[in-house]
Amino acid sequence: MQAVSEQQRKKIHPHKFTLWVAIGSILMMFAGLTSAYIVKRAQANWALLEIPKAFWISTVVILASSLTTYLAQKAFKERQMLKYRQMLGITALLGLAFLILQIVGFTALTKQDIKLVGAGSNASFSFLLAIASLHGAHLLGGVIAFFVMYVRSRNAKIRSYNPVPIEVASTYWHFVDLLWIYLILFFSVMK
Repeated sequence: MQAVSEQQRKKIHPHKFTLWVAIGSILMMFAGLTSAYIVKRAQANWALLEIPKAFWISTVVILASSLTTYLAQKAFKERQMLKYRQMLGITALLGLAFLILQIVGFTALTKQDIKLVGAGSNASFSFLLAIASLHGAHLLGGVIAFFVMYVRSRNAKIRSYNPVPIEVASTYWHFVDLLWIYLILFFSVMK
């Protein structure tokens, strides 16, 4: 009986395994996109682009959200459910703030008469839009997950102290945060 219990402790939870497979897939997708960006950069008509200030502010916001995610996970492990709910809510709100700042950044570019897609656009601008939008979609998935966890944590009928959901969501969130850091540094260096 003890041998079976020991084997089960060594196994990775199926949700965590699925997360790591997803992270690997997302990494490959963004590696492919940034590699394509580097290759296309050799084109004669490639335009240089200054990163909008809102993107830098959104970087600070996403770093703050990593801290609140960590605090949510810590509060859950310590059974501080009020703090856990607060940190989940703050993380979701910071995620939304990040997305809003991304929209503000792209709006600032269009106000400078920079066409991001279509006639008169440049591939460099379209790449920025595509990559940042894909990142935003992945981040929105995390925001939804945190919102669902927040709603569930407020339900008095559900008293689950299973740490897997917050562990999976935290790992995913930190990954998406690090991915954004990579992307903004990539675009800063490659401008």
